[in-house]
Amino acid sequence: MDQVFLVIRHKVKPGAGSAYEGWLSRIIPAAAKYPGHLGMQVVRPPSGHDEYVNVLRFATALDADRWQNSPERAVFVAEAQALLADMENIEVKSGIDYWFTPPAVTKAPPRWKQWLATTSVIWPLTIVVPWAFEPIFKAIPDLQVFGVRHGILASVIVGLVVYVIMPRYVRLLSPWFFRR
Repeated sequence: MDQVFLVIRHKVKPGAGSAYEGWLSRIIPAAAKYPGHLGMQVVRPPSGHDEYVNVLRFATALDADRWQNSPERAVFVAEAQALLADMENIEVKSGIDYWFTPPAVTKAPPRWKQWLATTSVIWPLTIVVPWAFEPIFKAIPDLQVFGVRHGILASVIVGLVVYVIMPRYVRLLSPWFFRR
């Protein structure tokens, strides 16, 4: 199953930014307690703008739905209404394409750019991760069995790509991805 991203946009009323930040400081730990919660990113508006984009990541659609429809979240949303200029906008996204599609863009970047970015992340990992795990494989010969070693290395590389490197790397490369 693919991870699920809840992309929640809030347009904050003028002068309500501090109160909204206080609200965020309470709802973030509340969401983190829910099963399957994998993290949250807050994209704050640049100076002169009013739209916050909150991206919550869940392990499954059921986990995301559990939080989204919880009574606890309903209380937070009701409280936030006084701070918002519009109703909240929620999009549910899943899979790898979300990495390559920022909230304000309706189209993913060209596949060749996605391929190049992904290759530039995975290639060095296929060199460094096996080298780093070599002492472990030597110390535990059972891990040297054909397929087992490869599965361990693949799991570590994919975990690093999905959870650690790619979300940050795509943000870094976003000006290039979406340049016309």
